Amino acid sequence: MLKSILKAFFFTALTFCLALSIAIAVRYFADPSDKPDSATLYAANLPDTSGKLQSLGQYQHKIIIVNFWATWCPPCRDEMPELIALQQSYQDKNVVVLGVALDDPALVADYLKATPVNYPIFASETAGSLLGEQLGNDKGVLPYTVIIDGDGKIISTHFGRITKAIIEANIKPLVSAPVH
Repeated sequence: MLKSILKAFFFTALTFCLALSIAIAVRYFADPSDKPDSATLYAANLPDTSGKLQSLGQYQHKIIIVNFWATWCPPCRDEMPELIALQQSYQDKNVVVLGVALDDPALVADYLKATPVNYPIFASETAGSLLGEQLGNDKGVLPYTVIIDGDGKIISTHFGRITKAIIEANIKPLVSAPVH
């Protein structure tokens, strides 16, 4: 009896170690091209709140704060005043906030009538979700924020509600740095 228990324990431990080794190897040898890349942002075309398709490539060479949100998401709505203040403070410093609503465009337009913002908003459930995934939102969490420098390098990603202070800590060194 004891021998069979030890045998089962040994094989369980061996299986666990093998699975852990494979997971570490996959992570160690992962293709660096699998990492989020801002090129997907610049190549994207999303509808604005009036339904007109816009190229996000127009924001290339700017410091970009991309905020993925939805009208039904309370933390998303809670962070909007700080994003509005951030856009106001940094709009003359080559910084732009972009809101990507993963929501029905009509609901977004209605929401923005009651809660206007001073930064561009795009609305597309499907294309917006795909863009979020391509930019690192592998958890499907909202809100989700990506900060990209003027050279197109992803500086930071943030799952959940973000604050102006968190964003400023990331962009202040970029605002004073020259764009290449």
